[in-house]
Amino acid sequence: MEEEKIALEKFKQGDEEARNLLIERNLRLVVHVCKKYANTNIEQDDLLSIGTIGLIKGVNSFNLEKGSKLSTYVSRCIDNEVLMYLRSTKKMNTEVHLNEPIGKDKDDNVITLEEVLENDDKSIEDTVDTKMKVKRMYNKIKEVLKDREKTIIELRFGLNGEKPKTQKEIAKMMGISRSYVSRIETKAIEKLADGFKE
Repeated sequence: MEEEKIALEKFKQGDEEARNLLIERNLRLVVHVCKKYANTNIEQDDLLSIGTIGLIKGVNSFNLEKGSKLSTYVSRCIDNEVLMYLRSTKKMNTEVHLNEPIGKDKDDNVITLEEVLENDDKSIEDTVDTKMKVKRMYNKIKEVLKDREKTIIELRFGLNGEKPKTQKEIAKMMGISRSYVSRIETKAIEKLADGFKE
């Protein structure tokens, strides 16, 4: 502990060797913090590299006068660095690629975002915005709705490429009452609305 204090004082006076010693001494904290994120789909080596960046930032910005322990402070910095990285990769995963299929046209041909962009009947921004919303909605339907809710929403709004159906038609197809279809539909729409608020 005393050794750490001396190294911190030396580093404050510009001693790079003391800084390196502090980083080396606290590398085990990187391993310890990164273990928490073992169930993410990020490679362990990548997590350790990101955690080490957090450790270096922590050692560089640590203030001895603030009264907190170096290990407590750098653990927080490592944690923050990993979390920031996880958030940024999550954002990257939700980006849409131009050649990624985003749906089918009425003749059952796969449409890519690139083809939509080439079709300039509508302003590009509007088309992309609509397609992104549609894609997001399809993802939410898959994510938050149960099978029966999903089927009813698809039939009601013609999301399966067919003409939208009335509650009465759906009730007949599924062998349930129209009021039950209505209840399931209302619940499904509420679930989707909540899903979009997240």
